[in-house]
This record gives sequence, structure tokens and C-alpha cells, in this order.
Amino acid sequence: MLRWILGGREAQGTVESAALFIGEEQPKNCFTEMQVLKGHFDIVRFLVQIDDLRFASAGDDGLVLIWNVETGDCLFALRCHTQQITAMTSYTFIRGGNAHTALLTASSDRTLSLWDPDSGNRVQNISDLQSSVKCLLVLVRLDVWLSGGNELCVWNRDFELQCKTVHHSDAGISAMVELPKNFIAAAMDKEIVIFKLNLSGSDIAVMAMRHLADHQDTIHSLIHINDGLFASGSHIGELIIWDSVDWTIQSYEHILWEEPARDSQSEFRLNPQKQIERSIQHMSSDGEYIVAAVGSGLYVYNVLTKSVVAYRRIAHDSNVLHTVLQQDGRLMSCSEDGSVRMWELQDLPLPAEPASSGFFGMFGTFGRSSKQTGPPAKKIPEVPGLRSLELIGDLIGHSGAVQMFLSFKEKGLVTCSTDHLLIIWKDGELQSQLRSLAVFQKLEENQEL
Repeated sequence: MLRWILGGREAQGTVESAALFIGEEQPKNCFTEMQVLKGHFDIVRFLVQIDDLRFASAGDDGLVLIWNVETGDCLFALRCHTQQITAMTSYTFIRGGNAHTALLTASSDRTLSLWDPDSGNRVQNISDLQSSVKCLLVLVRLDVWLSGGNELCVWNRDFELQCKTVHHSDAGISAMVELPKNFIAAAMDKEIVIFKLNLSGSDIAVMAMRHLADHQDTIHSLIHINDGLFASGSHIGELIIWDSVDWTIQSYEHILWEEPARDSQSEFRLNPQKQIERSIQHMSSDGEYIVAAVGSGLYVYNVLTKSVVAYRRIAHDSNVLHTVLQQDGRLMSCSEDGSVRMWELQDLPLPAEPASSGFFGMFGTFGRSSKQTGPPAKKIPEVPGLRSLELIGDLIGHSGAVQMFLSFKEKGLVTCSTDHLLIIWKDGELQSQLRSLAVFQKLEENQEL
């Protein structure tokens, strides 16, 4: 299904990759129609939802485009930044008794802009920053927003700088999450810095409270799980679950690709290539589960029971860049290989199918049996509650790496890529029903029924 567009994609040589070739028939994949959107001239890296019908896209061309997800029309082209966009988020506030959503964008040209998506106008602009902003965080409860780079800045709704703290680090702040009691967790290279916002009347001050230096390598992902927990993932596969109040470690998992050395006391070293393959590039959570993109694999973890739910060492042919957990035990992922894949958690069959050995030392692969000429694989480790992660859909349409996706539920799924394109994937059966309904309504208007 849809493979005829680009002539299909063959399996990539390895046994696990061949086992993941799903074929044309995908009965659980509703996305049988797609609409290609053109407008960008370089890599599209960011998608942000504005409301139920609109979203914004941005990337390396410095453009911010606003689209209608139902029609695919480009509503506005926001031109201001002279270099690539480095961060983008929405900011909803109350104006005149009504909720209004604005867009915040940051660029490597060291500017910050506030946009009105209803008019396409730039409302505010800051151009005298000391460094590029790498991440943005809106604190709705305090009606302020934060920008992170080599310095952490706190701004109010009117783009007025409230306070800032300077950090002499080349890496700077790459990600931030909100914690209870006016605390913020910020990822800076190999450590997490806990900041506190002190409020005194209309004045706000920010100060660093603690440095969490438990990671051994660069932190690539930092996410909010629920009111009591947040998580971080590193370049060498370290997944740490933190308490949001006292900032203690609640769980530590080291996700490796290979089996550990026989001597458990000796350090198991990997070559540089292997280190890249097990890097945690992205994580997402629904408050109970975490799905982590680890190299080209996926890892599902239950934060409440502190146990692994399912894992796949090879889920894509290249590194996974973005993930999201859905309802009914399903999740989605996209990759540098240009695909978007749909997965379903399923109970393991009995007896268990052959899989690679090791659990916390490496990922296994579940699914269809394949012809393997090497030595017989070992049994799946006996872990209570372990489930398989089965491929149920494969969306092929982009010719470059898919950077991320954005779900509008029944209205469709939006993807962006290094091929400069956006694609809206739609439920073919639903779209057919809507077209039939539109035809009948038109005939009724013309009194032909």
C-alpha cells in the first residue's frame, strides 16, 4: 500500500530488517490516502499544532508556514528569520476573555519572534540575544515563557525580559521540563540542572538549585512523565527516571545492544559506532509508559512497575527520530529511513518464539520467523509481563529522513522531512464517506434528489 509511489522499498539485508517487511496488505493501517504539501525550500524539522484545524511548520529555510489540515492550504508564510529555526512552540493566553494562541519561534540568527497565526503578523521580536535559543518552554500557570541556550531567560507575555542566568558552557541548555513548585529541569550536556523561579510580587528571579550529574554522556532527551516523575536519556543508552519533587533517581536502565561481558565486574566497552547506535534520540510518555527511540530500535518501559514492557532492537532501517504513544496499546515512530511505522503491543505466543538473548544487555526481536543460517537463537528471557511489539503499518512517501509527526486524530497525521515536504496522511475510508456525503448534499441543494 502506497509503495508504488516511490517504487517500494526492499528489505535491508539483515534478518531482523527482513522480518519487518510488512508488505502491501495492512488491514490495521487506516492511512491509505496522502496529500503532499510544498512550500519549504530546506529541511522541515518542526511541527506545532495551533488548534483543531491549523498547524505550523518550520525548518532550515527560516520560514514558518501555517496550514489548514483539512484542506492542505497554506494560510500564511511568516518571514522574518534569516537563518534556520532552532525551536518553535505555541503560547495560549487569555485576551478579552477569550483564549488566543500565538506562536513563538527561535532561530540561529539569535532572534526570538512572537506571531499572530490569525493575521500572519509578527507581534514582537527580540534580536539582541547573546546566543542562539535551542529550546522554549511555556509556563501557563505563571503566564511566562522560558528560552534556553547559553543562558536561561524568563519572559512575560509582552516579550519583556524578567530575569536570566548565564552559563559558560558551549553545549548550553538543550531541553527543559516544568516541575512542581516553580522548579525547572534543564539538560546541559551530561547533567541536569534544577532551577527555581522565585516570585516576589511582580518580580521574578531564577537561580540554580542542584546539578544532577548521574549521566555518563550527553543527554539527548528530557521529558515530563507525570506530576511526580520526569525522565532523561543519554547518548550511550542511559534511561533515568527522576522524582520531580526531591530529584532522586527512581529507576536507572542502561540499554545496550550487545550481551554484557562474561565477567560482570569488568567494564563492557563499545566502539564509537556502537555507541551511536544505542543513543536515546527521543522519548515520549503517556504518564504511565515511556517509549524510547534507541538507535534504530524501540524500548517501552512502565514507570509505575519499573519494568520493561516490550522492545525491538531493529524497528527501522536507520535511527528513529520521533515517537508517540497512542491509545489501545499502539505507538508510532519515524526514522531517518524515510518511513513512519505503526506498532501494536501484543501478548507473546506460547511457547515463545526464538529471539536474541539478553534483556537489559540488548534488545530482542519478535515477529515473523525467517530463514537464519547462523547458530540457533536463544529463548526470550522469562520476564513477567513482557509483550511483543508488532508492526501493523508502514507509511512510505518521503524520500528523506522523517523528522517528526503530528496527529490530528480523525483529521489525519502530518509528517515533515529532509526532502523539504510535508505529507498529510488521511483515513481513506473516512475520506471516501465524507466525499460521498458532500456529493449528496450538493445534489440536495440542486434539488436533484
